[in-house]
Amino acid sequence: MEDKLRQWMQSRFADEIVREDDFRGEQSFFVKPEALLPLCQALVDDSELDVRYLADITSCDWLGHEEEKGGRFEVIYNFCSLSHRYRFFIKLMLPGESPRVDSLTPLFNGANWLEREVWDMMGIEFTGHPDLTRILTPDDFEGHPLRKDFPLTYEVPQFSWNKDEPPEVIR
Repeated sequence: MEDKLRQWMQSRFADEIVREDDFRGEQSFFVKPEALLPLCQALVDDSELDVRYLADITSCDWLGHEEEKGGRFEVIYNFCSLSHRYRFFIKLMLPGESPRVDSLTPLFNGANWLEREVWDMMGIEFTGHPDLTRILTPDDFEGHPLRKDFPLTYEVPQFSWNKDEPPEVIR
């Protein structure tokens, strides 16, 4: 399946592929952000590849790392072909200022909550998402806590021996 997928990608989206990686036997394609939706639509439409399952969407903040040269944020899509028992990744890099990419909710209903989680934690906007609201943090929460530039705070936990004392916030 690895070679079949590589040939399929090269024949249809050669200009959109930035590079291909194979890390520990897991195939990944870095693509241009604007190619994501057409590429995924083509994957869904191809009955021979039978890619029907988006298992996960996650992201990385490369702030201050040498990987940041391609863009601050990396968005990783984990796809599976259940009939072929094959998993692969589509990855893309986004800039630090106003990171946004097309939503995959029109193709995969499960992308709804996955994209909301990435938006809530990292602040990556998914254009065309039907309900891009917070899912893990309170509605009035400010910021995105998994960004490397998010300010770290620490609160001393309350136990029976210190329950009557006001919480101490260490910054």
